[in-house]
Amino acid sequence: MVETATGKVLEVSVGAGNNFPFYPVDVHVTAVDFSQKMIEKAKEAAEEYGVECEFLVSDVENLMFQENTFDTVVSTLSLCAYKDPEEVLKQMKSWVKPNGNILLLEHGLSSKQPYAWLQNRLDGLSVKFIGCHQNRDILKMVDHSGIEIRQMEKMMLNSVFLIYGVNQQ
Repeated sequence: MVETATGKVLEVSVGAGNNFPFYPVDVHVTAVDFSQKMIEKAKEAAEEYGVECEFLVSDVENLMFQENTFDTVVSTLSLCAYKDPEEVLKQMKSWVKPNGNILLLEHGLSSKQPYAWLQNRLDGLSVKFIGCHQNRDILKMVDHSGIEIRQMEKMMLNSVFLIYGVNQQ
């Protein structure tokens, strides 16, 4: 997924920098995470893989960037944790340039009813113990944000979504 990133890239909730081995060599990444420890690990990964990067310790929901700043925005497995994920998606759309890419690898509510039933039953425990919502409707949130889906793959009982989106203006 991130191998298709171009230009100035914003990666939200970068964690330990697990995507860094897959970025093209000619991108510049702005990596954001709320955890200083994760940022330290991401710095090590950026150095190891030769990724040109700047790092910000911040809660993504409180970030302020100018509109049309980035060519690509990347989010992997982070929408489950935000208080208002639709608002975060709208922010991502505003931060990316017109026709810029929004690359999402996210998990959420399955379209397979037996698994969705289980996700709904376990959501409260999941939030309590790991801060992760299992039953968010990713496709609905992306639709409400105004991000146009150009390509999508569903995996793992239709609960993991690989979305290639674009900011159509």
